[in-house]
Amino acid sequence: QVQLVESGGGSVQPGGSLRLSCAASGFNFNSATMAWYRQFPGKEREFVALIDPLGGTAYVDSVKGRFTIARDDAQKTVALQMDSLEHEDTAVYFCRDPVGWGQGTQVTVSS
Repeated sequence: QVQLVESGGGSVQPGGSLRLSCAASGFNFNSATMAWYRQFPGKEREFVALIDPLGGTAYVDSVKGRFTIARDDAQKTVALQMDSLEHEDTAVYFCRDPVGWGQGTQVTVSS
């Protein structure tokens, strides 16, 4: 059974940092491209970042230079380090594997 469990969300002031983590199980994690998406209220989910099995990464322009995606194949986890957070980063963040989604974790950036 494929399972993705996100953690690390919360509230932070503008300019602060959060680190999201996604623990995966039930599929061949080492050969999977993993991604983070986010969903703003009333909007569809949008791509944030991905990392392929070789460690290649891609980011949406709005987070480049602020967010970093990384994977740990031994632990079967993928992390999203978010620095210099802005009000506009407030959203529910979802981990994605090739076939499904995690349950999401709320990130709120507020002064």
